[in-house]
Amino acid sequence: MATYPFLSDEWIAEAKKIRAKHEGEAAGAVPHQVKMNLVVTDVPFGEGSIEAHMDTSGGGLELDLGHINPSELTVTLDYATAKSILVEGNPQAGMQAFMAGKIKVEGDMAKLMALQSVTPDPSTQKVAQELKEITA
Repeated sequence: MATYPFLSDEWIAEAKKIRAKHEGEAAGAVPHQVKMNLVVTDVPFGEGSIEAHMDTSGGGLELDLGHINPSELTVTLDYATAKSILVEGNPQAGMQAFMAGKIKVEGDMAKLMALQSVTPDPSTQKVAQELKEITA
């Protein structure tokens, strides 16, 4: 299986295919709805930073390039931390980076904190594993 740099155009395209393949398998909707813009810095390709967004307001998880409007918060974090949290599912990396001042949050912090308590269902875990497999 081919691997792609996290958040590259190719990675996003493959991630969408994986999510589409597993659409409808989830046991229920994401319990906390959030529209979050991301600014990912120190990207090892392109211009050095990427604007992306995460949106759970439709019941599932959408991660895509570009910002959405309106959003409830904007999170700025470095590439390695974003990859650890979003691909490797490592919430400790996020907490450590936040405590070290490497993550900046503008907007509704409660929305971000609510996401930490979400327990992934089995279909989400399948998607997460496949995303790890395509990530360089």
